[in-house]
Amino acid sequence: MERVITQDQSVTFRSEQYQETYHSISGAQEEAIKKFVEPCHFEALAQRGQLRILDVCFGLGYNTGAALDAIYAGNANCKVWVVGLENDPAILQKMLEIDAAVFRSYPQLQTIIKTNQPFFFNEIITAHEPLLRFELLLGDARERIKLLENFQFDCVFLDPFSPQKCPELWTLDFFKDIFASMKSGGILTTYSCARTVRDNLAAAGFGVKDGPVVGRKAPATIAIKR
Repeated sequence: MERVITQDQSVTFRSEQYQETYHSISGAQEEAIKKFVEPCHFEALAQRGQLRILDVCFGLGYNTGAALDAIYAGNANCKVWVVGLENDPAILQKMLEIDAAVFRSYPQLQTIIKTNQPFFFNEIITAHEPLLRFELLLGDARERIKLLENFQFDCVFLDPFSPQKCPELWTLDFFKDIFASMKSGGILTTYSCARTVRDNLAAAGFGVKDGPVVGRKAPATIAIKR
């Protein structure tokens, strides 16, 4: 798996299977913060005292790391339950090669990964800490999401490879299952603004709007469960 330095000097990797990088070349760290985390307004949400996050295509864990930083900045005592979906155990091993300073919370995630390795397809990894409950469901996200119906997620990060390379995770059926896992008013963020993606989100019941423009002319996408 090829290591790639992005324009903000943070590290990502290129998937041999999909022939795409796991993050935007314009900046892996920046993408996690600007496209996925900031639109969720976690510092304000953290005042609720407890949050549930679904990280679809967990990868290197950047979105979760950035989210935990924002949550704890808003409320250092907020309890967080993160559920990640990931089908490639190999990318999890790469987390241990990342500079721990990429996010303040990243060492916590690296420790969980290091403690639970090696990983196997269709395995469930769990960790319970005073403020963080973490579950990583390895396997086909289309099957794993069905275990999470009515889970009442506050926020969802939708971060598969592109619709061209991984169309199965951008379908109406998959979006309906994500919708069913979220609470009313829950927020979904994704980097893609493709027409088919937005149409499928809307057909699943989401209210869809532009997300931030980061590193390119096209905006990201924000979807709200109505």
